[in-house]
Amino acid sequence: MNASKFRAGWARSSCFSTTATKNSALKERLAQLIPQQLEHVKAVRAQHGSKSFGQVQVDQLYGGMRGLPALIWDGSVLDAEEGIRFRGKTIPECKELLPKAPGGSEPLPEALFWLLLTGEVPTQEQVTELSKDWAARAAIPSFVEELLDRCPPTLHPMSQFSLAVTALNHDSAFAKAYQDGISKKEYWGPTFEDCMDLIAKLPNIAGRIYRNVFGEGKLPAIDPSKDYSHNLATLLGFGDNEGFVELLRLYITIHSDHEGGNVSAHTGKLVGSALSDPFLAFGASLNGLAGPLHGLANQEVLIWLRKMQSKIGENASDEAVREYVWSTLKGGQVVPGYGHAVLRKTDPRYVAQREFALKHLPNDAMFKLVGQIYDIVPGILLEAGKAKNPWPNVDAHSGVLLTYYGLTQMQFYTVLFGVSRAFGVAAQLIWDRALGAPLERPKSYSTAAIEKMFANKQ
Repeated sequence: MNASKFRAGWARSSCFSTTATKNSALKERLAQLIPQQLEHVKAVRAQHGSKSFGQVQVDQLYGGMRGLPALIWDGSVLDAEEGIRFRGKTIPECKELLPKAPGGSEPLPEALFWLLLTGEVPTQEQVTELSKDWAARAAIPSFVEELLDRCPPTLHPMSQFSLAVTALNHDSAFAKAYQDGISKKEYWGPTFEDCMDLIAKLPNIAGRIYRNVFGEGKLPAIDPSKDYSHNLATLLGFGDNEGFVELLRLYITIHSDHEGGNVSAHTGKLVGSALSDPFLAFGASLNGLAGPLHGLANQEVLIWLRKMQSKIGENASDEAVREYVWSTLKGGQVVPGYGHAVLRKTDPRYVAQREFALKHLPNDAMFKLVGQIYDIVPGILLEAGKAKNPWPNVDAHSGVLLTYYGLTQMQFYTVLFGVSRAFGVAAQLIWDRALGAPLERPKSYSTAAIEKMFANKQ
């Protein structure tokens, strides 16, 4: 195919989101905020640009860059003592302030996305409009449906997820606009459209993967009168269970963003800095999330809990639990779900899930075991000297909640994590293009270069 025919074909297929509200209230508000933020960043750089965060130690380069200040990430900041703050707001504050579905008690992810993008708490009307906008954009191209339908059920759900998201690049508004010579100052507009399409289409992709792999029948249609989480629950086959719908609202909200240094967030930002469109950038994020050190932790927790329960039985004594935990540590293993690279207290995301469980499943045997472990494990870890932070993180609880409502296929859990993480990555991609963030290119060194650099120095 010659270049002119390729461009013509691309142009014909470029906008599969034509049913969406192009001049949405969110986009209009963002257009108002961008000039203000450009001036704000300019002023911050003028005042603080030459200042230093401090020295970089060689151990940080070898140690996964832990604690190395190197990124701008506007949506959230993780404090070692307070936990995550979304645009300055804690999880309890978000639960209180963000709009909820009629009759619901958990914040709507649509509201969280509005907050991540604008720094403002939206109105109920604004959230309802966003739900309808995403429902209008939700259809996926037929060739993507075919790609997923042709995947063998033995292909991991995350591999299928990444494949489908990457394939959406075929109709990227940003890729087309860049090819057509759009001004740098206008990059954020088509990036916004791509990010809205990306988030909107994830439920249909996730639902199709779930039903193809686990044999749960034909995929139902998106209901434009329902919110994002309700539609996702319906596509997974749980739409009639209001408890599960509420869980998804909470799950997506608290998993949406965790500042920019984690693998999935940083990968999306890095790939996006090359001006890869949001579909390519988030496809890369998903490949990072699929790694066992990032997105598989809640599965490892659930497996460990089940092994414990099978060995010591339900309603085991504290002493039996304590002995099992010690046997785990003495066997050279970690207690999954405990400790965090940054946090030095109980993860507020764990607390939010615990509060949900106390309300909806207080007598569930597995939840009781999780609570029992919460009372026992921190003391053991401190005694053993195994963790700077002996407290539970978000992964210590999520698998138990999903299992309670019947979503028992652990291989799929990371897909739900991926749906959630799109919110934070997409918000930052939009702001990166709005603020003209440059290509990331940190300096690297070899071991030999470090030896030479510090030769004959104390």
